[in-house]
Amino acid sequence: MSTESQQNVQKPIRVADGDELADVLATHDRVLVDFYTKGCSLCQAIEPVLGNIAKATGITVAMVNPGNDISLVDEWDVRSAPTLVLVEDGKEVARLAEGFQGGDDIEEFLDEHLD
Repeated sequence: MSTESQQNVQKPIRVADGDELADVLATHDRVLVDFYTKGCSLCQAIEPVLGNIAKATGITVAMVNPGNDISLVDEWDVRSAPTLVLVEDGKEVARLAEGFQGGDDIEEFLDEHLD
């Protein structure tokens, strides 16, 4: 594995808009997408947890603020933040939209929904 792809696996990727999110989804088989909002304390608290998840599981984590690209709200049916959406081969597999989740809860969610 190249150093660049290792960095991507170990650290969440911040994407600016729907186009960048589409690029990440096109280049990775499995992505956990974190829809967050600026100023959201729960969103800020979950960020280091997602970094640990990326390191522990090897799954790509992408973080996007739908406020920067409002079309994402309807496209992904985002109703609260943080919303975690597990995407496999470009399609939504599952979502977790219950506020802050700890690492164990997120790993359990991933185990439940990944083959």
